Amino acid sequence: MERRTIGAAALAVGAVGLGCMPMSWAYSGSRQRGDESVRAVHRALDLGSTLLDTADMYGPFTNELLLGRVLKERRGDAFVSTKVGLLVGEQHIVANGRPGYVRRACDASLRRLQTDVIDLYQLHREDPEVPVEETWGAMAELVQAGKVRSLGLCAMGARGGRRSGNRLYDATIRQLRRVQQVFPVSAVEAELSVWSPEALDTLVPWCAARGIGFLAAMPLGNGFLTGTLTPGEGFEPDDVRARHPRFTAEMMAANQPIVSGLRRIAARHGESVTPAQVALAWVLAQGDHVVPVPGTKQERWATENAAAAALRLTAQDLTEVATLPRAQGSWD
Repeated sequence: MERRTIGAAALAVGAVGLGCMPMSWAYSGSRQRGDESVRAVHRALDLGSTLLDTADMYGPFTNELLLGRVLKERRGDAFVSTKVGLLVGEQHIVANGRPGYVRRACDASLRRLQTDVIDLYQLHREDPEVPVEETWGAMAELVQAGKVRSLGLCAMGARGGRRSGNRLYDATIRQLRRVQQVFPVSAVEAELSVWSPEALDTLVPWCAARGIGFLAAMPLGNGFLTGTLTPGEGFEPDDVRARHPRFTAEMMAANQPIVSGLRRIAARHGESVTPAQVALAWVLAQGDHVVPVPGTKQERWATENAAAAALRLTAQDLTEVATLPRAQGSWD
């Protein structure tokens, strides 16, 4: 698989990563099976999808434990990205950016992952009660201590604040400027997909101009862009899509023209090419510093996603994607 670099340290990863969250968090709990997920991770590594993206809050903790089963055998094949800064309660999630907590959380992640170093340690959310420079400074100390190789920042919370006319990632860029004064940012993780392209306006080019890697989260639109979801089929109560406005039966039906457009493009590239692979190839075409991180818990989808790294979209394809209807259904 093509390799791409993250940050000034030129950390090399496979062009398509593996999002591990669905294996133990947020999606269809009844379908989460540890052994199946372990096979998916092994398959991804076999195919060159070396970046494994997790977080201590996924589960919580069980996602890192699951990855640890693989890393115990194949640490040299993997680029490990995990996150810190969120605590999961019974009915809520709270931020914790206190330096002492960050240090303890890192040690706990290392134990669960069965490794002595984390390749990319990301701040999941800023703690409003702690200056972000203090949190970032504690994370930088972990680099100096040899427990972490590089630092990243997650901009995943922007979706909830969308309003028409706002520059979505202005606050994130201000935050990045602040932490850059403390220690270099190697990567930023944020949503980017055919139906959620907003990061292209400011955040993706901002990262490109500074040699910062961009990890594209939800590049398959939470599964919608795969074309495998049926409008009206519904989701399990613990599935995040059960509460997302774009996943009502009405909005899923209204957004089918987007999937149809991806299918048309896929057909031009061969019978075996899928809408999901076109969606991932589109993300890859947004810059050499961009690495899509599609989430899955199944070996078959990890295989399909990895193959997207070899798909090259033409100028015609990219123009056609640009002219697809905008997604209906606000995230607000």
